[in-house]
Amino acid sequence: MKKGKSPEGKLSGPSKHSRRRFLQVAGLGAAATIASPQVSRAQTATWKFQSTWPNRDIFHEFCNDFAKRVNDMSGGRLKLDVLASGAVVPAFQLQDAVHAGILDGGHGVAAYWYGKNKAFALFGTGPSFGWNANSFLGWMNYGGGYDLYNELQQQILKLNIVGFLSGPMPAQPLGWFKNEITSADAFKGLKYRTVGLAADLNRQLGAAVTILAGGEIVPALERGVIDGAEFNNPSSDLVLGFPDVSKNLMLQSYHQAGETFEIIFNKTKYDALPAELKAIVKYAAEAASADMSWKALDRYSKDLETIRSRGVNVRKTPDSVLQVQLDAWNKVIDEFSKDPFFKKVIDSQKAWVQRTYAYERLNEPSRDMAYDHFFKTT
Repeated sequence: MKKGKSPEGKLSGPSKHSRRRFLQVAGLGAAATIASPQVSRAQTATWKFQSTWPNRDIFHEFCNDFAKRVNDMSGGRLKLDVLASGAVVPAFQLQDAVHAGILDGGHGVAAYWYGKNKAFALFGTGPSFGWNANSFLGWMNYGGGYDLYNELQQQILKLNIVGFLSGPMPAQPLGWFKNEITSADAFKGLKYRTVGLAADLNRQLGAAVTILAGGEIVPALERGVIDGAEFNNPSSDLVLGFPDVSKNLMLQSYHQAGETFEIIFNKTKYDALPAELKAIVKYAAEAASADMSWKALDRYSKDLETIRSRGVNVRKTPDSVLQVQLDAWNKVIDEFSKDPFFKKVIDSQKAWVQRTYAYERLNEPSRDMAYDHFFKTT
């Protein structure tokens, strides 16, 4: 009998063990192949990503913060090449450029497109129902907001765009003025800069509204083209040069109490991404949103102190003006709710705020009471 064969002709001895070992290793290899994630290794892509903000503005910094998250998490497979406003197109042409593929993506605010459809302003600069920007993002993600946003962009306007809303902004100031605002009568005939539905709101107050991009506001104030203006926050206002041309800053307003940034991409390009890169873009927007809210709290409070140190008269907007704003919102809502889609968005937002803020106001103790207890000196 030859070595390696059993009497029945079957493999035995070293040959049998070698075969068994081969099958075990092969089986482990197959299992590993099945268990390991199938990650696409697409060729590295660099996308032109323009903001609607001047290079020195903190908003452009927020844009870079988002892009860095995408670039880092993708390991360089998707690189967003960030450009400042005007590098390829002016700020108000960003959406058209992304739609056409001239730009691959961009960072701005939805209110800039309300000239195409008034409902765009509801995705960031809509009526103040008692919510803030973080609650607005809650509605976007859990109250049906994204379904309505996508319906507006992709079905009603046929835009080749995918968008993400990110970055809850604090309530925006009433603005910068030649004289302190002591009553709503000051808005009658006032040449005033704002954007979105806030333009219609301030027209109800009697203002002559001009819509300008951020970098154009201070020159217009300096030349007397406008009498007053709002942009967004102390850090941006400081960099743009507002304290150089105006010495009255009025804080608190209902005209834009819950705005967020809008991050958009060309839909054809975005749809071609592998699933893991799409996920990175989405989660980068969410991560940047949280970080922005923390950074804004730090920087805005410091820069407001700098503004005060430069001789600016910082005052709270009188309650009488705030009430007139709320009354004006009623008129704006009634006027534009004649459009069925506009009304559908408003009704959805109202339902969200009515339910969620009822919980918040019952659950949250007064921050003013606690602050006054520890810090009030008079």
